[in-house]
Amino acid sequence: MQSALPSAAAVRAFQERLLTWFHTHRRKFPWRNKSASTYDKIIAEVLLQRTRAETIAKFYPRFINRFPSWRALAQSDEETLRVYLKPIGLWQRRAEALVKLAREMKARRGILPRDRPTIERLPGVGQYIANAIERFAYDVATPLLDVNMARVLERHYGPRHMVDIRYDPYLQRLAHGIVKGYQAAAINWAIIDLAAIVCTRNAPSCGACPLQSTCRFAGTTAPSIDKLRHRISF
Repeated sequence: MQSALPSAAAVRAFQERLLTWFHTHRRKFPWRNKSASTYDKIIAEVLLQRTRAETIAKFYPRFINRFPSWRALAQSDEETLRVYLKPIGLWQRRAEALVKLAREMKARRGILPRDRPTIERLPGVGQYIANAIERFAYDVATPLLDVNMARVLERHYGPRHMVDIRYDPYLQRLAHGIVKGYQAAAINWAIIDLAAIVCTRNAPSCGACPLQSTCRFAGTTAPSIDKLRHRISF
């Protein structure tokens, strides 16, 4: 049976507890600074895919200093980008994708498209980066839904049924509902930070979690932990 979506009141309570925790425990990264441009934030999200935030944080200032705009990035070649990306293990396909995206953005004079179909047609842009573009360029309440956010939401509310998070209707509706209309940027970052600090893949610290009292994974009256572990792709 598919897990039920939470009520509006339950979502608001989830958000409030999460944001209270985030106020104290948030991680500080340069792309989260108020001074960070839309370009800075989108580039960070591209680099963060499959790479730890702490690793990117050490590398990011040097990258942005060398490539401060879409134009500067578009003027580079793949070999130059490989040199910069190799230390964090993103030196092959990511370099190619970044060059193609940068050249497309240069042709657009640095203006990101607004409509979703056009965003998704940008070179190297999948669902996650498309969501990030809508979130940071146009303040749309879209979720930065990756395996880490999925882990938090599934443990708390119940598992998805499809392997690929991009196509699971329940998880997609849940993620959009969680960030909709209430400090979407902070909610996204709070869930990501909770996944990194507390709701980790292998050894979650449920006793330190602000969501423990309503979490199915941590709750004693919810379905058994072993069963949930078996069903959820952690």
